[in-house]
Amino acid sequence: MVRNVLRRLLFRAPTALRRCCHGEPSSSGQPPPPPPPATDKELLQRKVRRYTLSRYVFYVRRFEHTLEENFPSAMHVYRVFVVGIKDFYEDLKHFIRFSSLRVARWINRNGRDGLARNELELHFQMPKDMVRVAPVLLISALPFANYVIFPLAYMFPRHLLSRHFWSLQQRVDFAAIALRKRLYNQRPILRCLQVRLGDLEEGKLRDQWANILGLLGSGAHPNLQQIQQVSGLFAETQAFGMAGIWANHKNALVRLHGMHMGWKRRWRLRERAKLLREMDFMITEEGVTSMSNDEMRYACFLRGLNPVNVKTDELVLWLHKWTLISNNTDDEHLSLILHLPILLGYNQPSNWVLLYQ
Repeated sequence: MVRNVLRRLLFRAPTALRRCCHGEPSSSGQPPPPPPPATDKELLQRKVRRYTLSRYVFYVRRFEHTLEENFPSAMHVYRVFVVGIKDFYEDLKHFIRFSSLRVARWINRNGRDGLARNELELHFQMPKDMVRVAPVLLISALPFANYVIFPLAYMFPRHLLSRHFWSLQQRVDFAAIALRKRLYNQRPILRCLQVRLGDLEEGKLRDQWANILGLLGSGAHPNLQQIQQVSGLFAETQAFGMAGIWANHKNALVRLHGMHMGWKRRWRLRERAKLLREMDFMITEEGVTSMSNDEMRYACFLRGLNPVNVKTDELVLWLHKWTLISNNTDDEHLSLILHLPILLGYNQPSNWVLLYQ
């Protein structure tokens, strides 16, 4: 009998506990009693807790501002690396997704409608950024190495960091330094073009090319019509085509376009010309005037023109001339695009200022 009573109590205990916790009516049918009112001590504890949490949140929000006031240099370095790593990671994801298909295959399969100018520019620029940042990322993974490599990278951002970590002024300054090194190769290329004049056959085409060389030597540039008239000289097997230029001419072109002197130089020059032509097509589709100032400066630096202290109208006109010639160039005359920095930019005042400042 005692066992039966214990069993009934054990089986009914969970039901009674559930009714007590969830406010269910008891077996008697009466609602549970209301909770007792809070005492003055409990109210005081709640107020103290609420005040403490609010002040804690306030101090957390003020912490960053306090660091900026007391340690501005340290916070600046912190922001440079945090924002730079974030931007670099986003571009890296887009580059990996887009570079899984080669640009040429993408164009052949989907047509130009599947491309965007910023994707082409990312495909062109991101490999250089990855190579430049790779030593910093690898060394920072070693124990305690980040205390050395990060300050060192901050001191030499042009060599150890990419454009994601640079300020707007640093991007312009570093691009001008890189363009200055490239422009030193313009004169050797012009000398090669002048020397090959004697190899051309007598005729109208040779006279037109001699006229263009005279304009470049006298400080002027040929117009669009004059350049189009001599475009036949830049055919694949002609004197200034990719298969007809001399070795020193080819090497100077590689350096002019900021490429390394490694393997497959002619093939890489052709690929660079194709990529520039596709970028030019996208610029024409979007409109030169629709580009922002930063995008316009980047396009000019890439094509061999120093845009610093140049009016926007002059930059628009120069890019318009470049794109008109580039869009009318087929695969047989890609060498013409590679020589446009000479034909359109050799005597530009901003380039001469950059060279001889």
